[in-house]
Amino acid sequence: MMRAELRVDLARLRQNVRAVRERMAPADVLVVIKDNAYAQGVEPVVSAALDAGATWFGGIDLDSAVRAKREAGERARVFCWMTLSAEEAQQGIDEGLELGVGDADYLEHVAAADGTANVHLKIDTGLHRNGVRPEQWAAFCARAAEHERAGRIRVAGIWTHIAEASDEEDDASRAEFDRAVEIARSAGLDPEVRHLAASAAAWHRTEFRYDLVRIGAFCYGIRSEDGPEIAGVAPASALVAPVVAVGDDVEVAIGSVDGYASALAGRVSVATPAGVRAVTRVDPFTSRVEPWPGAAVGDEVILFGPGENGEPTPTDLGEAIGTVGEEPLLRVSPLVTRTYVD
Repeated sequence: MMRAELRVDLARLRQNVRAVRERMAPADVLVVIKDNAYAQGVEPVVSAALDAGATWFGGIDLDSAVRAKREAGERARVFCWMTLSAEEAQQGIDEGLELGVGDADYLEHVAAADGTANVHLKIDTGLHRNGVRPEQWAAFCARAAEHERAGRIRVAGIWTHIAEASDEEDDASRAEFDRAVEIARSAGLDPEVRHLAASAAAWHRTEFRYDLVRIGAFCYGIRSEDGPEIAGVAPASALVAPVVAVGDDVEVAIGSVDGYASALAGRVSVATPAGVRAVTRVDPFTSRVEPWPGAAVGDEVILFGPGENGEPTPTDLGEAIGTVGEEPLLRVSPLVTRTYVD
């Protein structure tokens, strides 16, 4: 049965990573590979990024981080910023990951694990997603220094997330971060890397780059929601589906079960062999598109991609339904075939 394909252009991905690394230098770039590298496949993405000079990878989920480390080996460092239990911490240490630690109790779990954990201590600078509150930070750093002297952990980094809500709020977060680094150093810690910025803040504000920047969306060619196009990068993936029936409209082999949101109907178009056509309906397993002369079973339509044929980008889809630009990629079902071109 004909089904949709997510086609990942590894050459384009390498170009994106090179462009991002050039922009961020001298800061290092951590290529984010969360959620199976934004649904594009950890192993091929890591391999391509390594070819483009990447030396850091990281993500929220342990599975993606472990797979990245196994693919990269000693060629790159891999940071996992949210292990959720002592067992996950132990697995991360065993696999050679560097672990995010933003909780006093969790610090104790990590310190109690077998082996010396490489950790990045997280300060909450205002996003309130997680991390140690500023009023608790000095005691937290003092305890981390005790564990480091005992050989239970090595503090490799200090980090935070910023809200990117406004320049003023981000400036306040940065000032809080700088204070946290000084407190950590006063406690006897000597972190190698400081990192607080992700794609948008790091791209536009050099003072936010420090030693390391965490870049996800931009490495995959996805611009920020409502943001400008990003020079030097373009979407590395295209979602393509075949025509399976032709009548008053054209039926294509992708639906909401595959991750193509039903809310897109009436709001977006696709690229067809005859040009751009509107999506009129999204069912669980198929979608309907406005017809075109000569439409035939087996024709391909492009649901999102770089935009070279008039198709929307992933960010365009996200804006159409009020989600962030990376959301359409993350929605793509594991059942959709992945193919790789180079």
